[in-house]
Amino acid sequence: MRILVSGATGYVGSRLILRLTASGHDVSCMVRDVSRVAPRIAESTRLVVADALQPESLAAAMQGIDVAYYLIHSMSAAGGDFQERDWHAAQNFARAAQQAGVRRIIYLGGLASETSQISQHLKSRHETGEALRKFGPPVTEFRAGIIVGNGSVSFELIRYLTERLPIMICPRWVVTRTQPIAIDDVLEYLVAALHSPESAGQVVEIGGATVETYRSMMLTYAHARGLRRWLLRVPVLTPRLSSYWLRLVTPIPTSIARPLIEGLRTEVVCRSNRAAELFPAIRPMSYAAAIEKTLARALPDDSLREAIPSRPAHVFVRRDGLLCDVRQVVADAPPKDLFSVITHLGGANGYLYANSLWRIRGWVDQCVGGVGMKRGPGRDALNKNDHIDFWFVQDLEIDRRLLLRAEMKLPGRAWLEFLLAPQPGGRTLVRCCAWFQPRGLPGELYWWILYPIHILIFRGMVQAICRN
Repeated sequence: MRILVSGATGYVGSRLILRLTASGHDVSCMVRDVSRVAPRIAESTRLVVADALQPESLAAAMQGIDVAYYLIHSMSAAGGDFQERDWHAAQNFARAAQQAGVRRIIYLGGLASETSQISQHLKSRHETGEALRKFGPPVTEFRAGIIVGNGSVSFELIRYLTERLPIMICPRWVVTRTQPIAIDDVLEYLVAALHSPESAGQVVEIGGATVETYRSMMLTYAHARGLRRWLLRVPVLTPRLSSYWLRLVTPIPTSIARPLIEGLRTEVVCRSNRAAELFPAIRPMSYAAAIEKTLARALPDDSLREAIPSRPAHVFVRRDGLLCDVRQVVADAPPKDLFSVITHLGGANGYLYANSLWRIRGWVDQCVGGVGMKRGPGRDALNKNDHIDFWFVQDLEIDRRLLLRAEMKLPGRAWLEFLLAPQPGGRTLVRCCAWFQPRGLPGELYWWILYPIHILIFRGMVQAICRN
């Protein structure tokens, strides 16, 4: 099918595109800024620049499209009323789809009981579905609650709170019932709708196999990470105060945190079994299984690397529970020469810069029961699965990439990665990425205490690699 995915750079949209292209569909990505599109998506799809708030830009995007996915959400946009923006964007999109002869729209909205008092955020999600149905072709509207997966704002909120706070003071909404669903199950539903014409014109509530509370979700996450957490309920803690508190202990902006917090007071549980009737082959996983799958992925992966900009020389990235300090410079040498230098680091050869600090770190690790510096006599270049000092060679691509996993005692998991990218004129972009997945508050403190030393060591090492 010829498919248009709006919101292509968003959390769900970027993942849906990969599923659709893998299934052989002809996919067009509707974006406002092509520079935000991941390279994997740009290479396999057609990019169309359009803005749902600018109706004149939509006609070209809709040309020749069979099915359009509507995954736009303006809550994170700066200024103004996001409800009004959402309504106008949906209206413009639906009308353009109708005029272009698009056969169906598939929309992912928010799950909430129609009989309860819902937040402005969830009300806007329902109003968006109404606008699409009123002005456009037949709509399949999926309604989901919290989506469990790396990068989901709601899930990252749970991750940050549970990781950073051994003791949490929680408002009454901590015992509100909800039905979280894994991102993989959401994508299954969105793709399956293409081959389910009977779902057109339907509102389909989707959720995971278990009903949880926000308390149980945080404790389940804590158990999966091996953390002990205590949650203390208090009778008075308004959404405004909660959002300010979240801004203090998490990087989530208040403009996003407050609508989310207001939505947490609403019970979010599926009341209809229409999803099972329309899509009997889909068996959603439990919340515990979704957590296990989310935490089990190999790290770091391509999606994390794509989040790193090519400039400036020093970049700090926090994403999906990982911290990354990046040092990058363009060297006047080809990748082959630089890769030879990188794969001879460690052991008797040292690290080209501040070797005494590396030895001190190894000595400290040995004192606390770690492997220390497994230094040996002269050796050849590193190969995959080698051990050198307190590193294990997790992956290696000739003249392109070296990934070392730390085997030292740490309050978390750490990697050191070198990436090489050819540049015009025989030059090479050298990128050194120090990755760290902190485990609880001790992991966060460990990272920031050593951060000034990391700045010194990795900057000097990258410069020395380029000189050699």
